[in-house]
Amino acid sequence: MSVFTDETRERAREIIARYPADRSRSALLPLLHLVQSEEGYVSPAGVAFCAEVLGLNKAQVGAVATFYTMYKRRPTGDYLVSVCTNTMCNVLGGQEVYDTLAEHLGVGHDETTADGTITLEHAECLAACDYGPVMTVNYDFFDGVDPQTARGVVDELRAGGRPMPTRGARLCTLKEMAVQLAGFADEREGAVADGGPGEPTLRGLRLAQEHGISVPGFDPNTPIRSKAEADKAAAEAKARSEAAKPAPEPAKAAPAPSGNGTRPATVNAGTGEPAPAAEAAGSTTRDVKAPDAKSPEVRTAETRQPDAATAVPDAPGTKVPVDGAPPAPRDAQEAEAAGAAANAPAGDGKPAGDEAGAQQRNLKEAEAGAGGAGSAVASETGVQK
Repeated sequence: MSVFTDETRERAREIIARYPADRSRSALLPLLHLVQSEEGYVSPAGVAFCAEVLGLNKAQVGAVATFYTMYKRRPTGDYLVSVCTNTMCNVLGGQEVYDTLAEHLGVGHDETTADGTITLEHAECLAACDYGPVMTVNYDFFDGVDPQTARGVVDELRAGGRPMPTRGARLCTLKEMAVQLAGFADEREGAVADGGPGEPTLRGLRLAQEHGISVPGFDPNTPIRSKAEADKAAAEAKARSEAAKPAPEPAKAAPAPSGNGTRPATVNAGTGEPAPAAEAAGSTTRDVKAPDAKSPEVRTAETRQPDAATAVPDAPGTKVPVDGAPPAPRDAQEAEAAGAAANAPAGDGKPAGDEAGAQQRNLKEAEAGAGGAGSAVASETGVQK
C-alpha cells in the first residue's frame, strides 16, 4: 500500500496541472516539497512517487532531490534550526551561537535530537547580513541572536511552544512549511496575521522619504490590476500605437531604361536613398554580411564548414582564412621527444617509455617496420622481442 494519501495524490495532480502538458517536468520541485510534507523528508518512496506521476525515472528525480539542501534525505525534526556561520554573522558571533546550541542539544550538523523535535544545521548564508547574527526556524528569521536567546528559542520549541519570529508569520512545523513551499496556502487561523518588517529594512525607506527619493510616476495608492485588466490595457495601448503610425507611401515607379540600354539604379520609396545593389539588380539572394564583420573564430568555422548563410569566398571585402601547412610528422616527433626529455617526472620511479632515448628508438623501429608485414614489435623499453 502506498504511504501517500489520496489527498497528496490529488494535490500532486493539481501541481502538475499548473504547467503546460509538455512541460510537466517543471512540477518536480513543488512535488518534492509535497512528498516531504507527508513524511518529513524525501524518502525512496517519495522519489518513486514523483517519478511515477511525472513519467520520469528515479535517477532523474534523485539527481534533483540531492542537489538542493532544502530537500532532506533522512528523517528531520519538526523544527529545522539553521544558524548562519558565514563571514558577517560569524564575525558577529554566529559560530558561538551554533556551538552553544550543538552542546546544549547534544547534536551536530544535520543531526536530530532524540525526541525528534529539532534538527540543527549550520548555514552558509541566510541573506540577512544587516540583521546578523541570525538563525531561522523552518526558514522564519530570528535576528540578532546570541547564545542565550538561541537557547531560549530551542527550549521553548522542545516544550511545545512556538516562539514568535523577529520577522514573518507565526511558526509552523517543517511538514506544514513544506505544504506552503509546494504552493498551497497555510490554512491555520491567523497564520499570516503576525510579523512585520525589521528596522534595517525600514531604514532605507525612511532615508528615501527624508530625501524625497521615489520612483518617477509611482502612486502607492494605485490598485494592482487583474490579469484581464492588464491584458485589456495592453491591447488598447497597442491599438493606439498602430493607429498613430503614418500610412506608408506608395513605391515610386522604376524609370524606363535609357537610350544606351543601361538601367538607372532604383531608389527606396519615401527616402530618396539608393536601393541596395542586390535589390537594384533584381537579385533574390539574401544579403549576407562579409565574414570580415565577424569574429575570427566564426569566420574560420564558416570557411571550413560553409552553409547557406555563408558569404561566397569572392564576396567584396572577404578574406578567407587559410590554414598553414601542417607540421611534418618528423618535426612533431622530435618536439615530443625533446619535451619529454626536458620535463622528467619527479622521483626515481619513471614510467616505462618516459626516457627520450627509448622514445627515439621506438620511433625509428616503427618507421623502419611500417611497410613490412612481419616487422617486429617494440616493447615499452625499446628492445625488440
